[in-house]
Amino acid sequence: MLGSSILRRIDWLSVLIFVLLVAIGWVNIYSSTFSQDGGSLFDMSQLYGKQLAFIGFSFLAIVLVMGLEASFYERFSSLFYLIALVLLLGLFLFGKTISGATSWYDLGFFNLQPSELAKTATALALAKYLSDIQTDIKRRKDQLYALLIIVLPALLIIPQPDPGSALVFFALVFVLFREGLPIWYLLLALLAIVLFITTLMFGTVWVVIGMGLLILIFYMLKKSSYKIPLLPVLGLALGTLVFSLSVRFVFEKVFEQRHRDRFSLWLRLEKDPEKLEEIRKTIGYNTYQSEKAIEAGGLWGKGFLEGTRTKGDFVPEQHSDYIFTTVGEEWGFAGTSVVVLLFTVLLLRLLYLAERQRNPFSRMYGYGVVSILLIHYFINIGMVIGVLPTIGIPLPFFSYGGSSLIGFTMLLFIFLRLDANRLNEYS
Repeated sequence: MLGSSILRRIDWLSVLIFVLLVAIGWVNIYSSTFSQDGGSLFDMSQLYGKQLAFIGFSFLAIVLVMGLEASFYERFSSLFYLIALVLLLGLFLFGKTISGATSWYDLGFFNLQPSELAKTATALALAKYLSDIQTDIKRRKDQLYALLIIVLPALLIIPQPDPGSALVFFALVFVLFREGLPIWYLLLALLAIVLFITTLMFGTVWVVIGMGLLILIFYMLKKSSYKIPLLPVLGLALGTLVFSLSVRFVFEKVFEQRHRDRFSLWLRLEKDPEKLEEIRKTIGYNTYQSEKAIEAGGLWGKGFLEGTRTKGDFVPEQHSDYIFTTVGEEWGFAGTSVVVLLFTVLLLRLLYLAERQRNPFSRMYGYGVVSILLIHYFINIGMVIGVLPTIGIPLPFFSYGGSSLIGFTMLLFIFLRLDANRLNEYS
């Protein structure tokens, strides 16, 4: 049983938003999977019945997480991380393949996806390492070890193949910046992304022209009172040229055709309107249909169980990665705004909670929680409305799936347990 002191100190605003998101998510899962032949709400042959069971298990997980001492999570964080790596490795021998990805263990009554639990374990392990008194994130060696903690699970997930889940782990890099990692690392990463997109859209020639103008500006600044060394500028320019030249090679020779088509659709690289429309209806079918479903919802939506595209199964995986389309079609702009507002308030609240922590481990883990939830929220909704390429990751607390719901629940409530203990020093 949870102690009365924990119940008094837990952040009930975060709990309320969690409950609302889970409830609204279930209503939309029910709508997207409902059929006239279905039984009761607890019918385990229906996805909405299974999701209710998953919600029940999630609330049991909350009781377990909140009932343990806060120090337990810091003390055993390295062990959790090791177990997560072993579970990911075990998939290569004992994993079950679903939709082309060997990402699950078949437990009979339940398919366990260890990558969802590995997110929590990695956030804990990273917080433990960074909070060690001997760790200095400004040292190259410590930066390398911290990045290794993040990269290891991602490297085990990519070959499943599940690049979307692997990408989520790199969001934890933002924890490093909060703790003092030099900002130029982030600037270089952003530069690489901009160069990649710019080269695909305009070609290397325009990148070289832009680079020449940049050098000219820096040279003019060098002659002014604001001195900028020319050698680093030239080195950056050379690196930019090499990177830009490599983009086309990677795009044409390394990427598979389906990857090229997704980038062509996202960046509108294909100039032939007929071919672009063909790509939208094949590789971009999910996004095409999700956009149409959301457009059909208008301002107030068509109403509960009234979505024609939802009922017609136009959007594949609508109950999981594309659940946001059901909100858009049946509840309209008003409904999607409520969901976006709830996620935004939750993330801002968690940032506030992270900053008020006295224990560095709790603060760093809190930022890890925010980073993971943010990238899921941002990419999933961006993917559904067509502003980001298709990446198969769920909307937290909302999409169908036992592993994701239980994993996100544990991720969140471990932090709420740490926050409830913030006035007690345990380490």
